[in-house]
Amino acid sequence: MSAALDTIAEARAALRAIAELLKAGGAAPYLGPAVAVAAPGPRTPEALAAFFGAKVALPRRAKGNVWAAAQHIESYKHRNTVTALMNEAFAAPVPPAPLHSALAALKLPLIVESWYDDAMRAALAGRDNWGEVQGITRAGIGEDRWFRFYDSTGAAATAEQAAGWTTLLYRPHGGVTPARNYLISDADYVEVLTEIDIQTPIPDEVRHRRAGRSFVFIGCRFHDQMLRSYARQIMKRSGAKHYALLPEGELTRNESRFLAEQGIVPVGLPFGDAMSELLSCL
Repeated sequence: MSAALDTIAEARAALRAIAELLKAGGAAPYLGPAVAVAAPGPRTPEALAAFFGAKVALPRRAKGNVWAAAQHIESYKHRNTVTALMNEAFAAPVPPAPLHSALAALKLPLIVESWYDDAMRAALAGRDNWGEVQGITRAGIGEDRWFRFYDSTGAAATAEQAAGWTTLLYRPHGGVTPARNYLISDADYVEVLTEIDIQTPIPDEVRHRRAGRSFVFIGCRFHDQMLRSYARQIMKRSGAKHYALLPEGELTRNESRFLAEQGIVPVGLPFGDAMSELLSCL
């Protein structure tokens, strides 16, 4: 069971420990959209659903649910329409936040980015010997593939090349750069979630690099079953203790239960203060 670090002293001590873990390569950051402060474009699944709703008339059941909204658009218009709307939503480059840049400088073995923008990739751009692997939709590609690798220039790469990179950026939901891959519709996730329990959609190199490491969730929420399912499977066979710097807002009952079940310790400081404190320790 996890317990929140409620006192300021406990929280600061935990943030110092997290920083030491990161600097030693013993933890993998798992970044959510809230890390990029005041960034352009939608910053939550609900905001992205509202963006879709402003572009396409949605039935009541799809309003507010980004995956159902994307599925409706895909079913009644075309997958290309979904992709075009995602391209539009994330067209503006997102400048790296100070924490993105600090993490890029650490040369971590594994970084997980759970949103669609390009902030973490941009932070890594000045470095060498890194690349990324993205989840991809299998809609219409005619291939039995769950993900694709890209090197630091954005060129297609192989799993063999990825094994030699110092840092692997894992974007399980895809991203606007370098190739506009998006897992976004219900159909995308049904395919993945039917296999994710046996880990097939998770690249072997990610599985190798997570072994024995803690995860540090920064700017993520887990108020949706799909988000919890992904995090649970990405964490599988990693370290025993994890931490979370959570965005503002009261946790749902399911979120609290998920954190406790997975041994994720929430750091009990306001999100902006926790990010600043962590940054000062790196």
